[in-house]
Amino acid sequence: MPIHISRLAAMARPLSLKTVSLKAIQRAISTKPIQIRSLASLRQEQPHPVTAALKAPPAPTTPKSQPEPPSRPASLRLATGQVFHGTSFGCPNTDSISGEVVFTTSLVGYTESMTDPSYTGQILVFTQPLIGNYGVPSSDARDPFGLHRYFESNAIQCRGIIVNDYAAKYSHWAAVESLGQWCARYGIPAISGVDTRALVTLLRSRGSTLGEISMTGSSAMDAESGKPIENPNAENLCSKVSTKEKYIVNLGGDVNVALVDCGVKQNILRCLAKRGATVTVVPWDHDLTKDPVKYDGVVLSNGPGDPSYMGKTVSNVKALIAQDAGKIPTPIFGICMGNQVLGMAAGYKTYKMPFGNRGHNQPAIDLTTGKCVITSQNHGYAIDDSVDVPGWAPYFRNANDASNEGIRHQVLPYSSVQFHPEACGGPLDTDYLFDHFLNEVRAFKRERKRIEPNFQKGVEALIGGRLIKKSVVVNF
Repeated sequence: MPIHISRLAAMARPLSLKTVSLKAIQRAISTKPIQIRSLASLRQEQPHPVTAALKAPPAPTTPKSQPEPPSRPASLRLATGQVFHGTSFGCPNTDSISGEVVFTTSLVGYTESMTDPSYTGQILVFTQPLIGNYGVPSSDARDPFGLHRYFESNAIQCRGIIVNDYAAKYSHWAAVESLGQWCARYGIPAISGVDTRALVTLLRSRGSTLGEISMTGSSAMDAESGKPIENPNAENLCSKVSTKEKYIVNLGGDVNVALVDCGVKQNILRCLAKRGATVTVVPWDHDLTKDPVKYDGVVLSNGPGDPSYMGKTVSNVKALIAQDAGKIPTPIFGICMGNQVLGMAAGYKTYKMPFGNRGHNQPAIDLTTGKCVITSQNHGYAIDDSVDVPGWAPYFRNANDASNEGIRHQVLPYSSVQFHPEACGGPLDTDYLFDHFLNEVRAFKRERKRIEPNFQKGVEALIGGRLIKKSVVVNF
């Protein structure tokens, strides 16, 4: 006998200890025909207040249907002569692809790592045995600032990946394709079935080395070809991944921060924008001293490769610091490659680490407080702070290998860190550094307006007891 849904809901309410009468049950049963309502009409009803307050996750978009890439024999040949064999699950190209072989100890976040521009030119080895089990989300999903919700750039940045066990069958509400399908779409080779423990042990003992992925699976050809392996660190990788023109994120913020793009992760932009800043992203070699816009703060982003190729950026930072001499300074904050750029501008030297620090579990000690934080890292070079630089001091130090994890000026608002405070993926122990930086930006902006009341009109301003003739500037 048909029952009205509304009456069923009434019956579902908690019952009292009193016995329900037969007549009450009969009243809940109707002889009227059941009212069949479409799902669309039900969705148009006013939702429950609690349900309405919850935001549903973004609906993923499915890319064009593609079959799982074919499996075929593949191998990784190291420049030191060792060969590791496995099975291809990514792009099935027969052409060999070379790069610097590095490893990450991160347990999750393979999509974020693979789209991190700092991995440009590298073959990434995952120490986590099982990779691919939650698939790959849609690249169409964006946050309120128009940034990728799930990726750190617009494409896969590493040249290839090596895993122990690839999960072709994935499960996640946001996934729209498998890791293998994603790699195939971007032409990225991927090998499964490799003894990654043996490979990482080798890399830790001998240091990061060059390597080549081949789909032939022929050990004789791979080991004895003698073909030179391309060294990605022999060129300026930051110039390849940096933006070619200015663009703005979060127009209308209370402060305007210039971000020098050496290969920026999108979550760095998000961390600044969600704290109320307008972020103007400029190319890696952009000279801010010649920019008609007067920025309230400057961020030097992360990026790939050898910092010795960043001479142009270092010179621009030196010029910016020199321009602020005797004036209200513009706060500067560097991240990863930005730490090395600021360090070289200050007078420090850099060096290549044996195998670098890449993962989500690197401990760093704040030398100003003694507090230890767990950080996300991805770098193969570091600052040599064994020689003191006047006016500067180490900021953070790695608790594992004692390498430098940041520097700061002892008086002026200039600081940088080698790790990634924005994480994504990784722990959020240090995202407070964005608050510290933007607090400085706002404080110095207020002080600049107080001391230079006609600053924006470009008239003479009294600074430090001297009259300084200022050129006309445009306020963004």
